[in-house]
Amino acid sequence: MEKLVLSEQDIINAICVYTARKKQVDPEEVEVELMYDDDTGFSAEAFVARRKQVLVTGNIIEALRLWLDEFLNEDPFAGIKLELDDEAGIIARIR
Repeated sequence: MEKLVLSEQDIINAICVYTARKKQVDPEEVEVELMYDDDTGFSAEAFVARRKQVLVTGNIIEALRLWLDEFLNEDPFAGIKLELDDEAGIIARIR
């Protein structure tokens, strides 16, 4: 089975939709910054109405499962691996 690769923008979009649903706002009202740290791994900051919410790797994976299921019509329980790519930034490989 060929792998699907989600771009950094896809990951950001997924987090916007995920956070918007949790906060009951429109996805356009959410701003997201993805981060990677050698010690803590992948995380994101989501801003809604100037309030910050920190998302850990598990939250990002949950957001990607929602994105896969509802927007890409792919198996939401496929293996998801976040990677730091020198050229593309943070990407997600889906098996």
